[in-house]
Order: sequence, then structure tokens, then C-alpha cells
Amino acid sequence: MPPVRIRERGRAKKGTMKRLLKQLFKLYPGQLILSLICLIFNVFGNLSSSIFVSLATNTLTAAGPIHANPFTDTFPVSTTFGFTVNTNVTTLLIILGSIYIVGIFASWTWNRTMAIVTQKFMNEFRKAMFNHMQDLPIKYFDTHAHGAIMSMYTNDIDTIRQFISQALPSLIQTGLVSIFVFFIMLYTSVWMTLVVVIGFFFMLGVVKGVGGKASTYFIKQQSTLAQVEGAIEESINGLKVIKVFSHEEKSEEEFNVLNEELYHNASQANIHGNIMMPVMGNIGNFLYILCGVMGAFIYIFGWRNLSFSGFEVIKGDAPRFAGMIALFLMMSRMFANNVNQFSQQVIFIVQGMAGASRCLDLIDEEKEKDEGYVYLCNIIYHEDGTFEETSEHTRDYAWKYRHKDGTLEYRELKGDILLDNVDFSYDGKKLVLQGVNIYAHPGQKIAFVGATGAGKTTITNLINRFYDLADGKIRYDGININKIKKADLRKSLGIVLQDTNLFTGTVMDNIRYGRLEATDEECIEAAKIANAHDFIERLPEGYNTMLNGDGSNLSQGQRQLLAIARAAVADAPVMILDEATSSIDTRTEKLVQQGTDKLMEGRTVFVIAHRLSTVQNSNAIMVLDHGHIIERGTHTDLINQKGVYYKLYTGAFELE
Repeated sequence: MPPVRIRERGRAKKGTMKRLLKQLFKLYPGQLILSLICLIFNVFGNLSSSIFVSLATNTLTAAGPIHANPFTDTFPVSTTFGFTVNTNVTTLLIILGSIYIVGIFASWTWNRTMAIVTQKFMNEFRKAMFNHMQDLPIKYFDTHAHGAIMSMYTNDIDTIRQFISQALPSLIQTGLVSIFVFFIMLYTSVWMTLVVVIGFFFMLGVVKGVGGKASTYFIKQQSTLAQVEGAIEESINGLKVIKVFSHEEKSEEEFNVLNEELYHNASQANIHGNIMMPVMGNIGNFLYILCGVMGAFIYIFGWRNLSFSGFEVIKGDAPRFAGMIALFLMMSRMFANNVNQFSQQVIFIVQGMAGASRCLDLIDEEKEKDEGYVYLCNIIYHEDGTFEETSEHTRDYAWKYRHKDGTLEYRELKGDILLDNVDFSYDGKKLVLQGVNIYAHPGQKIAFVGATGAGKTTITNLINRFYDLADGKIRYDGININKIKKADLRKSLGIVLQDTNLFTGTVMDNIRYGRLEATDEECIEAAKIANAHDFIERLPEGYNTMLNGDGSNLSQGQRQLLAIARAAVADAPVMILDEATSSIDTRTEKLVQQGTDKLMEGRTVFVIAHRLSTVQNSNAIMVLDHGHIIERGTHTDLINQKGVYYKLYTGAFELE
């Protein structure tokens, strides 16, 4: 299955809103139903004011001819809906006040509930994204810009928040109000409603034209913002390189190009978005006037007013006309305002769906496949040479797997590694390793040397199963590594990578990262093995010194020593040292070499090094060139052959 790419531009993919709402309702059905009920009460409260104003107008108008007190006397009042009620203004105000009190409580409950639901959903959504990201293959991060991925957790998540907390409730409220208002207008006067309908389609055209452009630019703004954030991240990470090569002006030029594009997209988005409200507001005002004019024509010229109650002539019936026109004008204004409010939310809806599409693209990425069924377990040896599984941490391990008949089989982990005719390609086209055959017996030290890009690090990545083979097999104690659970496979491998990564936390926390259950004493012992103990003790707070920014307050050599200490505390039976001493001076290298020699005792070790002095005591040295092993043997054997290794070795000494 090809990887799902992060969509950078364009609209949301089909079904995004349905999927998002389905997930939201699945997590919080009770809260959403409560919010919907409160929203309906709130809508009813907003509508009731217009209806009661109409009734109050009719009451005041009807009180004059019969010389009644509209506030204390109760008398029949004709309504716009064709029936009569016995009431007065005081009663209407009490009922309206009660409705408003219920509406205030409903509005408070609805807003509070939606705020809680939104933040809870964002919390769960971020966790789902992050947890899924942890299970993605390394290849995903090789093919996607890190700045774009970061932007999903910040900008795209925020657009989803705006959609759920603002656009979605507004959309529901607008829809409910518009439907109720439309039927009230239709019941009151079909002719004036036709004027509103014509104005509504005109407003939709404005939303489609102006709002469509605004939405397009807002989507581009999100995409460009991700590029800008990626450029900033890259500049911060490479700030020393930029300054060393006096690349500040060029870096500024490159940033300004992206920033100008962001400025253009953001300004166009906000220009089109900001003119929406005044344009729609003025259309609503014009519609209000047209409805008033139409109502006046109906009354003055005695036109038959068509409503749900039938044809009727209201000429000369001033109280009836006053109540009808007051109600209709308020309804038309409310209808126009709701369409205007909806037009403001269109942008947030489009942005939210585009952001949700990108986030869901990440969640839809295929996880790192792991079909292994062989597990790693700790064992304890008995005096007779047999062993059994234990839950305690020991330095002895075994492979455990269950047969189809349910029986368990244990195989002692010895550290025997075999690469059998391995081919590999990163892109599926060009082979970077071809026909590689390597065997490492338990306790042996195997070294890889060669020019940059020869394939040395790739071999160790394949042993870790960061990537899958194109052809061939890798066996670990006679077991195909495809059958071993990846987490257990990697747990059996202690690694010091070429690029050292330290995390925010104390020095002790960073060493313990190699084995989370390790005690402080074990971490300190590991630091002593790596010869990191002395410099740690000289830090302001020793092992409790906080590290920030990937250990920026340490030298490169100190950071690498901590990485070696981390591998030491992992206490894995197989070690991989990828340029472990590349950033350490010659004096410190000798100290580390003594520590790593002690660390490597009884373990199978793979070493990648440019400094050939660190691999002379290897059991076998593999010389790679363009993905092929061109020479192999001990240091003495390869020197006697006077081939590529001999030239590298003598050249190194000439350089020194």
C-alpha cells in the first residue's frame, strides 16, 4: 500500500466531516445530546422575543378602541397566526422573562458543555495522532517534512478546535433558527417570504463567490504557514552552520520568499473574509427595506395576502397589519443575520475540514508492520546448566515462541547474527546494498569501514528492522528476524547512533532512557563505564542537571559519552556502535575505548568507524564500497593484502 501523503493544498477529502462528527459523537454522546437540547431551548428563546413583541404590539393596539388598560386588564387579542388569546402586556412580559431565564441557563449549559467536549476531544485526538505516529515506520519521517508534521499538531489541530467549538454549534443554531423563521414568515405572508427567498439566493451567491475565495486563500495560508515553521525549525537547528559560513543573508532571503507568500495568502484570505460581513449585512438591510415596502403595498392597495391561513385582505385592519409587519420584519432581519453568521463560519468549516484531512491522513498511514511471534525474555541458569524464564532483570536472555499446538519453546540468546545474500533499496529502484553476506558469531566484534554512503549504517538499520529487506534474510540465533517482535528485537540491541539525541530532563533521566527500570546506582555505573562520570560530577547539579534543547548546554563529546552510557545501562546482548567516538578527542577516545571494550565483553558487537585505530582489534573487518563487501578479514590479513583497507589505513596515518 503506497503511503498516504500529507495534503498540502486543496479542499478536504470527501467524508472528512462525517468521520469527524461520528468520532465526536461516539466519544461524547450524552454531552452532545444535552448541548443540542440546550441549543434548541436557546433558539426558542431567541425566536420567542419576536413573537411576543408582535403579541405586545397587537395588545397595545387592541386596547385603545375598547378603552382597556393594556397592563392590568385582560381582553381578547388577535394573533398573527389566526387565533385569539386573552392576555395583557404584563402577562406577556412575565412569560417572556421566564423564557429568557430558561434561555440564559440553556445558553450557559450549552457553551460550557461544548467547551469541555472540545478540549476533551482535542486531547484525545492529539493522543491518537501521537500514539499512531509512534508506530509509523522510519520511512514515513524520511519522506515528510518535519515542519509539516509539527504544523498538524499546532495549526491544523487548532482549526479543528475552531470548527467544533464555534463553527459546528453556529451551523446547527443557524440551521434551526433559519428553518423556524422561514416557516413563521411563510405562515405570515407568502409574498413577502418570496422577497426574502430571492434575497437569500443572492446572499448565497456572495457566500460562494467571496467566501469561496477566502476559503481557498485560508487553506493556502495553512499550507504556507507549515512551510514557514519548517524553515524556522531548520534554521534554528542549523544556526551554527549558518553563522560559520556567513549564510545569514541567504537564509534571510529564503525565509523572506516563504514569508512573502504567507503574507500574500494571509492578506487575501483576511481581505475576502473581512468584507463578507459588511456586504452580507448591507444585503440584509436592503432586504429589510424591501420587505417593508412589500408589506406597505399589501396594506395600502388592499392586495390579497397569501398565507397558510389562506387569502385575506388586511386593508383597514391596522392592528392586524401592525402585528404582522412587526413580526415579519423581525423574522426577516433574524433570517438575514443568521445567513450572515453562517457565511462567517464557512471559512472555519473549510479550514477545519482541510486541517482534519491532513491530521486524518497521518492517522490513516499504515503502521509499521510487525508479524513477529517470537518474544524476548529474561532467564536464570541453574547449576545443571538448564534455565527458566524469570520476570527479574538479568544479563541472560532467551527467545520464546509458541508453537501451533500451544507448546512453548525457548532458545538461548547467544548473539549469532547472519546476513544471507541481502539486497536493499530505500526507494525500491536503486539498490544501496547488494549480495551482502555477513556472519557474526557470539562474542565477536565485526567492524564496517568504507567511504561515506558505502552502506555501513544501512546494514545496522536493517538489523534493527527500521527498514525491510528487498531480498535475502537476516537470522538472529538461527531465527529469521521477521519472526521476532520488533520491540523485543530492538530491546536485545544496544545502540549508539551517529547522531546523538538527548531529551529534556536530567542527566540521570537521559541515561536511564536506555532501560527505564534501571536504578540510580546502575545508571552511575554505566556512566563510569563510558567515562562520563567525571564530567557529570562537575556539572552544576551533577546527575540532576537539567538538559534542554537536545543537550545544547553540553559539548558534542559529552553528549556522545551520555549516549554510550545510555547503551551501557541497556545491558543488551548485542551492541551496535555507529561512529560512537566520532565526536570525541583522541585522549577521551582512549578512555572510552577502554570502557567500550569492557562493555563489549561477551557480546556480539558491530562497529562503524572512520578512525581505523578503533577497529584494529576486531575479529573481522568488512570493507564496503557502493553496497558491496569488497574485502573482509582481520586487521593483519587486510594489511597484508595491501588492498583498499591498506590504502585507507596508511592514508589515515599520513593524515595524522
